Amino acid sequence: MEKHDLGGVNDLGALSQAQQADLNQFKIKTRIGNEKYLREHPEVEWSIAGFLSDVLMKRPESIREFAAEYFTNPTLPDKVEKQLAIRLEKLKQNRVIQSLT
Repeated sequence: MEKHDLGGVNDLGALSQAQQADLNQFKIKTRIGNEKYLREHPEVEWSIAGFLSDVLMKRPESIREFAAEYFTNPTLPDKVEKQLAIRLEKLKQNRVIQSLT
């Protein structure tokens, strides 16, 4: 439980201990679910990594417009597929190297 999750004496919006326990369990389950989803969908990581890389290199004035253009670009799926192929090739190379040692 985080310090900010604890209600004070005058905190009318504070949760009861049972409510806080339920909320904490919900947070844990949500984090686990999110982690599982991201592990099953590496393309999310690659899309975000590519986006951040482009943002840092191009430094757009309007990040919102840039993000909208980036994620609606029809070539994005091709970029993600290319990253997938590169990543799989690196994994194969690593397995070969590991089998030789």
